[in-house]
Amino acid sequence: MQTSHLKSLKNKHTQLEQKIHDEQNHAARNETLIERLKKEKLHVKELISRSEGTGSDA
Repeated sequence: MQTSHLKSLKNKHTQLEQKIHDEQNHAARNETLIERLKKEKLHVKELISRSEGTGSDA
């Protein structure tokens, strides 16, 4: 069973993915914003991996 923290992280990851997709499809897209969102998404993914016990340093 997932903890509420893990569910929250996965929800945030999904939201970031959608924001990235939306920004990439915007006519006047902001590359700086896209890069920041991608970094944040990667950080959240790493937190999810640690929470699930599948971190790369395991």
